[in-house]
Amino acid sequence: MNLRNNMITLKRKDYDSIVEYAKEQLPAEACGLIAGTVDGNGDKTVEKVYLLTNTDDSSEHFTMDPKEQLSSVKDMRANGIAPLGNWHSHPETPSRPSDEDKRLAYDSTASYMILSLMDKENPVLNSFHIEGTNSNKEDLVIV
Repeated sequence: MNLRNNMITLKRKDYDSIVEYAKEQLPAEACGLIAGTVDGNGDKTVEKVYLLTNTDDSSEHFTMDPKEQLSSVKDMRANGIAPLGNWHSHPETPSRPSDEDKRLAYDSTASYMILSLMDKENPVLNSFHIEGTNSNKEDLVIV
């Protein structure tokens, strides 16, 4: 059993682009994919962030544009990086998985980043490992 939280590292410029994009999409949730590398300890380094269209255009849930998802995966393969998970924003709620987020978290190896914009001036980004109804916060480091 893995007793330590896995770490996920995100570049400051990628964090900034997620926040900027999420604010542009308000009042709807914004969404996207993250890709990069995983080391021998299971720690992840995000090399690229993909900003995708929320086809639901809703403030309470999201569906990523399938064509953009496919294009992103092709780009990951072309650049030799692996899919690490996804990110989405919560325009009015905290940075933690909702019941729907947990229900739709099909990949237990993925990282699920959630950006809260409750306080627009002080956005909060957390990353989670989700299995079933359980979610554990990952150690997110912004460099």
